[in-house]
Amino acid sequence: MKEIVKLEELSGAPVFWDDVAEAQKTLKKLSQLRSSIEPALELKGRVKDLVELAELVEDDGSGDAADIRKELGEIEAAYIRLELETLLSGEHDSSNAIMEINAGAGGTEACDWTDMLLRMYLRWAERRGFRYEVFNLVPGDVAGSKNVTVRIEGRNAYGYLKNERGVHRLVRISPFDANKRRHTSFAAVDVIPELEDDAEISINPDEIRVDTYRASGAGGQHVNKTDSAVRITHIPTGIVVTCQNERSQHKNRETAMKVLAAKLNELQSAENDQRVAELRGDMRAIEWGNQMRSYVFQPYTMVKDHRTSHETGDVMRVMDGDIDDFVQSALKSLRKNSQN
Repeated sequence: MKEIVKLEELSGAPVFWDDVAEAQKTLKKLSQLRSSIEPALELKGRVKDLVELAELVEDDGSGDAADIRKELGEIEAAYIRLELETLLSGEHDSSNAIMEINAGAGGTEACDWTDMLLRMYLRWAERRGFRYEVFNLVPGDVAGSKNVTVRIEGRNAYGYLKNERGVHRLVRISPFDANKRRHTSFAAVDVIPELEDDAEISINPDEIRVDTYRASGAGGQHVNKTDSAVRITHIPTGIVVTCQNERSQHKNRETAMKVLAAKLNELQSAENDQRVAELRGDMRAIEWGNQMRSYVFQPYTMVKDHRTSHETGDVMRVMDGDIDDFVQSALKSLRKNSQN
């Protein structure tokens, strides 16, 4: 709290705006500190008010006990959310997230599974009041999507979603099978933090190849008449980034370069090849044996995280975006392992 006061005093000093870029960084830090502290102060005030109300009820019977129980439940929920945020202390945890979902083994069923996962994460984002933008989607041959990339914007978006990286397995009666047989399919999720505009990531123009092509999927006649979609290949690493959301080729290239910079930063932050392997350890073959979470629709219903053993039988609730229990258990497990 003292640090916030000092920053507020500093922002009013005449020399503060001599360096505009540095001043903006300081104000952003002030905003982040305030947004971290204010929920705790608000919760403390609510607890104090609730205690006083409970004492009145106990002393003279005034007030409604049902209201107290309701407020207590809301305070407990707020405390759990606040506790979850305390687990987010990584360098990029407060950043926006760039999520990529790729269909794996399973053909059309896997492409449909990719769309189902996309809907799950977008519903989760909506629940939190986060904004999102799908800026690349490659449709499947029959249904669903082969690949989709989405930007999720909100405080701690990357911190919440970073542990969703890995292979997700689906077991269900396939709607694409006329014989109504049970199918197993896979999709891989990758999550990286979106870098700030002033991040020091240098990309040598001689080390990239830029291809343009006509966008696919929905978008009206325009997508079929102009080469607005952009594919950028970083030759030294083999990283490929595509974007076809915008009508402007220039905007698509700008977005693709941002994603490429974020992916290169992920590699650059690795201290050695072993660390890179750990960072990408979950991104192995998108097939049986590599899954980090299973979603079973038949013959029973269950969602189970194989890393933390957290599970639930309410698969439809999870598919509707209620994944906070899995997010929290993964963050707690990560902290526990780092302390051992």
